[in-house]
Amino acid sequence: MAQIRDIKSGRFGAPPREPMPRRLAAIVAGDISGYSRLMQIDEEGTHNRVKRIERDLIEPSIVEHHGRLVKTTGDGFIAIFDSPVEAVRCSIVIQQNLVGRNAALPKHHWIEYRIGVNLGDVIIETDDVYGDGVNIATRLEGIAKPGEVYISGGIYEQIKHKLVCGYESLGDRHVKNITDPVRVYRVLPDPAALHENRRRRERILAFLLVLALLIIAGGTLWYTLWQPRKATEQASAPVSSPAEAPKAPAPAAKQQATPQPSPSVAPAQQQAAPPAPSASPAAPQTPPSTQAAASVREPEMVSLRGGSFTMGSNEDPSEKPVRQVTVKPFAMGKFPVSVREWNACAAAKACGFTASGKDDAPVANVSWSDAKQYVAWLAETTGKPYRLPSEAEWEYAARGGTQTKFWWGDQLQPGMVNCKNCSDIPAVDQPVKVGSLKPNPFGLFDMGGGVDQWVEDCWHRNYQGAPADGSAWVENGCPSHVIRSGSWRKDSDYARTSSRGSYDTNVRYPTHGFRVALSP
Repeated sequence: MAQIRDIKSGRFGAPPREPMPRRLAAIVAGDISGYSRLMQIDEEGTHNRVKRIERDLIEPSIVEHHGRLVKTTGDGFIAIFDSPVEAVRCSIVIQQNLVGRNAALPKHHWIEYRIGVNLGDVIIETDDVYGDGVNIATRLEGIAKPGEVYISGGIYEQIKHKLVCGYESLGDRHVKNITDPVRVYRVLPDPAALHENRRRRERILAFLLVLALLIIAGGTLWYTLWQPRKATEQASAPVSSPAEAPKAPAPAAKQQATPQPSPSVAPAQQQAAPPAPSASPAAPQTPPSTQAAASVREPEMVSLRGGSFTMGSNEDPSEKPVRQVTVKPFAMGKFPVSVREWNACAAAKACGFTASGKDDAPVANVSWSDAKQYVAWLAETTGKPYRLPSEAEWEYAARGGTQTKFWWGDQLQPGMVNCKNCSDIPAVDQPVKVGSLKPNPFGLFDMGGGVDQWVEDCWHRNYQGAPADGSAWVENGCPSHVIRSGSWRKDSDYARTSSRGSYDTNVRYPTHGFRVALSP
C-alpha cells in the first residue's frame, strides 16, 4: 500500500480512509414496552410471539412501505426509509395492527411497541446505521407512550399536509446526549381525535365553571333569603315576663281523650278505590326484529343484471393478466355507506365506533372488519342477504358497461370524480356528500374517488389464479384485503376503474369506506 507524508509532522503513514457513506433518511426506531416483565412472566412464549410479530407484521410492513429493516434488537428494531411519509404510514400500520392482535389477550400479556421517527443525516453500513439521526429517533421512542408514534419536527414538516392524520404538539424536549432541544409531535391516526380530546376538555372545564357558578349563586340566594327570615323570627318571638310562672300540667284523670273515629265510619279517603275500568283490548305486539327493521334506513340499491366483461388492465402489474369474467345478477349500493347509515349501526351497539362528520358524507376511517360488522348487522336486522361486493362485482359495476380508463373515457374530465387535484373542489378533511357528482351508466355514484372502498377479496399481488365467475377470492385469516376506487386524498390514477390496492384487515385509515351489495 502506498504511503503518504503527513504535512505537519513529516511522517509517512497510511493513505486517508474513504469517507463513510452518508445520506438523509427517515429513521424508525421501535421497542417493546415492558419487555423484561413479559419475559419474566413467560420467557419462551414471549420470545416466540415477538419473533412471529417481526416475521408476520414488522418485516412485511417495512417492505410494503419501501423501507429497509436495518436490524432487530431482541425487543426492538430500526428501519430506514427514503420517504418520511412511508416511514410514518408504516409506523401507524404496525401500531394499529398490534391493537387487533392484543384484543384477545389479558392486558398484562399485551405486546406494545413505542415508536420514534426522525429525519436526519446518517452513516449507512451493511448491517447498521449510525449518527444523530438514529440517536434522536431512539430517544423519541424512549419517551413515547406504549402503542403510540412520536415524530420529530423535521418529519412533521415533511408530512403535515400529506397524511390524513392528527398531530399533537408536545413542545420542545431535551433528550439525552443531544445538545439542542427536539420539537416532538404525537401522531393521531384518527384526524378527529385531537379535536375530540380538545372538545372533551373544553366540555369538562365548562361543566366545572357552571357548577362553580351554581354553587356561588346557591350560597348567595341562601344568604339573601335565610338571613332576613331569621331576623324577622327573632324580632316577632314573644318575650316572657319574669313574674309569669309556667302552669303545671292538668292531672291525668282530668285529661280528656281525643275521640277516635269509629271503624264503621272510616273517612272516604281511607276506603279502597274502585278498580279502574279495563282498557280496550291490547293491540298485537310487533316482534322486536320487525320493529328494528322498520327503524333502519336501508341503503338505496341498484339492480344489475350481470354479464361478461374484460377485467384488469396493463397499467399496473397488480391488474394483470387481463381476463374475461362473468358476473351473476346482483344489486349494488347506489352510494357508499353514509355517516348517517353507519351511525344507525353504532347506535344499535353493533358497530365499533360512532362516525363524525356530516350525515350525508360517506363514512370513512373504517377497517375491513368494521365494514363486515356493518353488513352483518344490516343483514340480520332486515333479513336480507347484504354483504360486501366481490372485487369482480365492484369493477363490473364501476365500468358501467365501458372498457375505458374511466367510465366516461380515457381522459380526466372536471366534475366527474372527487380526487386530489381532479377538479375545483377544495381539499378538505371529509369527501363531498354522496351523490354530488354524476352517476356512471349503471346509475351508481362515486365509483372512483370519494372514499376508498373495501371489497370481500383477500389481497393477491395479481390476478393469476383468480376465479372467473365473479366470486370473491378469499382464504382463511388473510392479513390484508382489497380496496378499490381511490379517494378524495389520492390522485386520478387511483380513480381508474381497474386500479386496485390493499390494506391491513383490522386497521382503520381515514380515507377508507365501503358500499354494500345484495344477492338476489
